[in-house]
Amino acid sequence: MRILLIHSDYLNYNVKNKTPVAEEIEDAKKQGAFDESLVVFTAVEKDDENNPQGIVKNLVKEVIKTNDQVKAENIVLYPYAHLSSSLSSPKVAVQVLKDVEEALDAEGLNVKRVPFGWYKAFEISCKGHPLSELSRTITAEEEDEEEVEKKPSSWSILDGDKIIDIDDFKFENDQLEKLVSYELGTGASDAGEPPHVKLMREKELCDYESASDVGNLKWFPKGRLVRDLLADYVYNLVVDQGAMPIETPIFYDLDNEAINVHAAKFGERQYRTDTKKNLMLRFACCFGAFRVMADPFITWKNLPAKLYELSTYSFRFEKKGEVVGLKRLRAFTMPDFHSFCADMESTLEEFSKQTDMCIQTGVDLDVNYEIIFRATKDFYDENKDWMYSIGKKIGKPVLLEILPERKHYWSCKIDFAAIDYLGRPIENPTVQIDVESGKRFDITYLGEDGKEHYPTILHCSPTGSIERVICSLLEKTAIELDEKAPMLPTWLSPIEVRIITVGEDHKDFANELYDKINAENIRVDVDDRDESVGKKIRNAATEWIPYIFVVGDNEKESGVFSVTVRETGEKVDMTVDELIKEVLDKTKGMPYRGLPLPKDISTRINFQ
Repeated sequence: MRILLIHSDYLNYNVKNKTPVAEEIEDAKKQGAFDESLVVFTAVEKDDENNPQGIVKNLVKEVIKTNDQVKAENIVLYPYAHLSSSLSSPKVAVQVLKDVEEALDAEGLNVKRVPFGWYKAFEISCKGHPLSELSRTITAEEEDEEEVEKKPSSWSILDGDKIIDIDDFKFENDQLEKLVSYELGTGASDAGEPPHVKLMREKELCDYESASDVGNLKWFPKGRLVRDLLADYVYNLVVDQGAMPIETPIFYDLDNEAINVHAAKFGERQYRTDTKKNLMLRFACCFGAFRVMADPFITWKNLPAKLYELSTYSFRFEKKGEVVGLKRLRAFTMPDFHSFCADMESTLEEFSKQTDMCIQTGVDLDVNYEIIFRATKDFYDENKDWMYSIGKKIGKPVLLEILPERKHYWSCKIDFAAIDYLGRPIENPTVQIDVESGKRFDITYLGEDGKEHYPTILHCSPTGSIERVICSLLEKTAIELDEKAPMLPTWLSPIEVRIITVGEDHKDFANELYDKINAENIRVDVDDRDESVGKKIRNAATEWIPYIFVVGDNEKESGVFSVTVRETGEKVDMTVDELIKEVLDKTKGMPYRGLPLPKDISTRINFQ
């Protein structure tokens, strides 16, 4: 069921004409006027026919929850078929709305229902506060809130093979302490704009696009390069792990039962499309990978089988007020690595290898991760020694969450998070053990016993979304601003070397140096503008360029340059060959792409 909740100053309607499915109504219901109302526009869908009472129960719960926040005087149920292209039968829809009306009335709310199946003219005034417009997807899925409340997760610190109560743990790492506080609800709130939002604009990486939906960004050449380099980096990582790259659609049909059930776990965050088919934009590459693996004949000899897709893009309909910068988006780029394993022993072995890979991304990106290790109690009891081995591998204390029972498709997962300037986690790499989707998507393999089995599936994103990687890197520069000059890792810097000319007479020599450096797969440019050397140097500093040097008469004659190294703040005398060697040593093993801008700064466009 799809609903749109509007907190209104007033709603007025007048019935015009009947449709073939119109319910019979008395004259008094042919018009209505309601002040100070929570108007619930509703579209009962085909899938809701499987469990209409579940839909009624969860819709009533959602309306009550919303009205507790907005405190409207009236609840108005307004049938609005335009919210969905996959509608239920009129009979079911009317009965659902009648049952909801009765249930809300029984809760003591002043509820009115607008007639079903009539063309109506209506006028509404939306109040315009942050909660005055809310869209929701209502499913019949059971949520045993009371049971969850009785059985909360238990939290502790895992330090190698030692379990320490949080109250007894002595924090020596303030970032772990911030993560623990945030997860337990005692730390920083999500209010406030993190510094990376300003930086992503200043450095001409990306910006909001007002002509699109919120949470969809436009990327400038420098930002596009950084994204592509990160994508290349993850590709190389997973292919080395034996992954087979694929590409799958971004739209999926919610009339497919397996997809509908899996998508329902994302509830209101489903990003639906307004078409004749009941389509949803994918929230990850899971649908595509699972569909690919459901078709071929697979035996135990093929496992573990590994698929990889870089989703440009994945979509989640995050709340408008929660979308911010690169941290939380409605459209984002997610490296999605799925491993299909024959048994739990091989699953745990692959999980361990992929944890190593996630740890390595922190090293390669020079980002500190704090870690949450999560498992159901049953999984923990059965695999305690293995979990301790992962703790030892990590080599530092991590936050441990033990869930009393499984509420999700996973039984165990590990989450790596950078901490932003405001003390909040930025979710980055993850590895998850999925014990549901093999059966749901009918993925089978022939075992050594000659019988068909469902594989266990590992979900892994070695870096998390590409946007959040960039977010982490920018937030890190803000945190360390008092300690060192801000910069990206050299291999990710859009411009790695800048040549600054003293005057017109030095341009030819600068171009010769450019050709030599560029030929070594180093991103280099030339500041050939008719500006003072001091201004050019200051400009290079604002662009966080790792290596800059000036070309004048002395340099042309000696072939030795005073190179400013941003990472250390030192000026080092080097020949061009020595500079090339240092940059190549610094970027060894990392992917390379060419300069995404004209080499001469005088010809460039300023995008901000």
